[in-house]
This record gives sequence, C-alpha cells and structure tokens, in this order.
Amino acid sequence: MVSQRKSSSKAAQPAAAAAATEPAAPPRAARKPSAAATRRAQQAAMHAQTTEAVAPTHDPRAAKASYTAQPAMTATIAPSASVLVKDPKRADNWKKLPVEQLTDADILAMPDEEYMNDVQLAYFRRKLQQLKHDILLNAGETTEHLREDTVVVPDPADRATIEEEHALELRTRDRERKLLKKIEQALARIDSGEYGYCEETGEPIGVGRLLARPTASLSIEAQQRRELKQKLFGD
Repeated sequence: MVSQRKSSSKAAQPAAAAAATEPAAPPRAARKPSAAATRRAQQAAMHAQTTEAVAPTHDPRAAKASYTAQPAMTATIAPSASVLVKDPKRADNWKKLPVEQLTDADILAMPDEEYMNDVQLAYFRRKLQQLKHDILLNAGETTEHLREDTVVVPDPADRATIEEEHALELRTRDRERKLLKKIEQALARIDSGEYGYCEETGEPIGVGRLLARPTASLSIEAQQRRELKQKLFGD
C-alpha cells in the first residue's frame, strides 16, 4: 500500500508541474450592451430629467412684491415739432406784426371770427409764392444737372447708377410740376375770395389743414369721401 501511495504521488508531480508551466487563459471580455438596451437607458434618463421638479431660483413672492410696490407710470409722449398747438398768447400778434414776420403759430392762434381775413389771405399768398419759387428753382437745378451729366461713363455699373439718379430726380420734378399747377389754382382762389373754403360743401377747410397743405381745396371730410369714391369706382 505504501508503494501505491508513492507511485501516485510521483505521477501527480509531473501533472502539477505541467499545470504550473501552462500559460493562464486570458480573461473573458465583458459583453457590450446591445443597441436596444442602450436606447432604453437613454430614454429612461431623459424621462427622469423632464419629470424632475425644478426648484425655483428665487422666491416668487419677492418678485410679486417688488412688482406691486412700483407705482404706476404713465408714458409721456412729446408732441412732434411739426404739430402746431393753438397758443392764446399769440392771438393778437397778427395785429402787431407785419405779414413778413408772422409765423404759422401766429396764424393758427388767430380768433375763429378772423378766418380768411386780409392778413390770413396775405400770409397764405406769401406761403404759396415761396413754395412756387422753390419748385421753379429745383426744376432749374435739375435741368443743369442733366446738362452736366452728358459725358459718357464707360463703366456699366456707374452708368446704371447715374441713370437711376436721373430717373428719380425726374420723377420728383414731375410731382412738383403737378404741385405747381395746384399752387396756381390756389393763388387764383385767393384772388377770387374762394380760398380757404371747400369747393364741394362751401365749409371752411380750417387754418390747421391749410398750414399743412396750402393747396388744399377740400375739407378733410370731403377729401375722404372723394378718395373712397375713387377707390370704389376708380374715377
């Protein structure tokens, strides 16, 4: 029996030595999660973020208190410089100053019973004549510009720019030509004593409207009716 144990131990020693010299097996690589599992994990994380309660960064009551504590403020809009306001202090300037020194504010401040008296007619005549003078002066300058720009420009871009400027200037002069005709008609109405009264209703047009548009021949209401008629019937 002792001999059997010795033989078995001797047989086990080579096996143990072989096992010691045999290289160890490499570690098993970890399994990567599938694409479906990754997608489910991302969806779960997004759901948790969207459903998580967000803590306020400030006290809502503090904001409400600061808002209600502020007094109500009303916006103040400064009147435009072109809008005239009737100033009672200027009501008698037309009696003291010559027509050449009167302003639009002085004419607007005149009493209603003095509507289209000799002073107002003289003032509007002067205003229309000055407007006529400016239009004729602009027309002369346009003619001079067109005469000076007769030199041929070789560059197409520069030539197109000059032609566009000429076209714009000619359109402006055409509008002024039509305005010049209205100025002549307004001066004729001053001579006939019809200036300042609506040619359709005979009612006063108003000093304010005439100061803004000296060539006006219709009241605001009559002008609106005419524009509506032209819009509906095209005549």
